[in-house]
Amino acid sequence: MRKVGEIWWRPPSLRAVLTCGAIVVTAAGAAAAKEYGDWGEPVNAESLSGSSSEVNTDSFGDGCPILDPYTNDLYMASNRMPGGAGGQDIWIAHWNGSGWDAPENAGPNINTAADEFCPSPARGNRLFFVRGTIAGGANTDIYVSKRHPNAGFGPAQRLPAGDDAINSPAQEWSPSWFEAPDGREFLYFSSTRDRRQRIYYSVNFGPAQLAPGGVNTSESTVQDARPNVRHDGLEVVFDSNRYGTLGGQDIWTATRSSVDQPWGTAEHLGNGINSAGSESRASLSWDGTRLMFGSSRTGAGDIYTSTR
Repeated sequence: MRKVGEIWWRPPSLRAVLTCGAIVVTAAGAAAAKEYGDWGEPVNAESLSGSSSEVNTDSFGDGCPILDPYTNDLYMASNRMPGGAGGQDIWIAHWNGSGWDAPENAGPNINTAADEFCPSPARGNRLFFVRGTIAGGANTDIYVSKRHPNAGFGPAQRLPAGDDAINSPAQEWSPSWFEAPDGREFLYFSSTRDRRQRIYYSVNFGPAQLAPGGVNTSESTVQDARPNVRHDGLEVVFDSNRYGTLGGQDIWTATRSSVDQPWGTAEHLGNGINSAGSESRASLSWDGTRLMFGSSRTGAGDIYTSTR
């Protein structure tokens, strides 16, 4: 592993470069053949038998849930107090085998007096997240921190910035990282650089590109936001207020046969996952069998989960 600028990444092996075409086709074909069942009816995350009653709060907003690929710990954003640094902070609830313990603040190298949200723990002990001011459309950017086993999170580093870079003068939300079979690193995110939330991606932390296919619409009033891509790059969940929603933002999904193909037609998730409230920032577990998402169906915002 080496650093380009201030970003940790792993270059592809020589063998992967020489045979990337075969690798992509083989891996994509195998992954595409894998079938999942339908999503089950969602439940409040703290209703799991081993979960703390503090996973969700009564008076504060809790959301942006995502699971650590190594530990199954629950990362989330919340403006809960006491214990917060100000505004939205990132919190971590450890998995105990049957549920999640009471959330703990991620600490001063992650949380500041600004808003921190959309945490995305990734392989390589990295945590991607967003920092800035949510209110009023102010600038928010994507950062990354390296987690050290005995020393916690290191200082956060801002990803590349510029008009065509990952970070722009607009708002960036919900980083989602995965590595392709040939070693390329993909970072998906949404941004208001086109005056509304749309879904973009970057390869090896290079220029931002608008994601092709069903994840983006041409309607100027639609917000396509907060993507999360399955670890093999072949399935995405995101929230949108496009035609067919039940109220506010709803969770949608799309698939594809390889990481270089456009996304297929987006499908609206059913079985109670979406409601007349607003659902946002859904995420998939490493094995693709658990869905986490935030919902305002009962108030300020709680974290829900569904399995398939």
